[in-house]
Amino acid sequence: MLPTRTLLLALLASLLAPPCWAEGGGVRPQDVRPPGLLLLQERPGLGGKQAIGIYGAVADTETPGLWRIKLWDEQPNDVKVRSETIRCTPSAPMRVTSDGANFFVRELNPGGEITIANRIDHLVWWATCFSEQAGKDPAGLGALARQLGYSGSLRESEQIVPGRPR
Repeated sequence: MLPTRTLLLALLASLLAPPCWAEGGGVRPQDVRPPGLLLLQERPGLGGKQAIGIYGAVADTETPGLWRIKLWDEQPNDVKVRSETIRCTPSAPMRVTSDGANFFVRELNPGGEITIANRIDHLVWWATCFSEQAGKDPAGLGALARQLGYSGSLRESEQIVPGRPR
């Protein structure tokens, strides 16, 4: 039986080892980014880059101001792609997203306060509704939001709706 210290060192070494793609065993997530991806945020993370972007935006044919998008959530050794719905109307801006188990309906306030809790929501919303603002700091877009007809004084809220059990 190996001593506890040896086991701990082996476990630590396996956690700190480079991902399998570094050894030729896989594909790096940034190498398979889809065409047309609007990169909203990229930052260093544990083990490599983390990135968030959107692509595949399609306007709803029956509801003006409603968009369907794909959210690209890239981790150093994994990618999650989620379908989301974004509403761009000045009276009720919104993002509907999911974590696989629950749906999150988030009413937004473009031009209002940006916090760590709502930053990604606003990055996604701005990139969807006004793609020329993709990747810009939403905290600096308050004046533009008001010029575009958003009051900046809406109440932000979140509703969690349980999804189907898997």
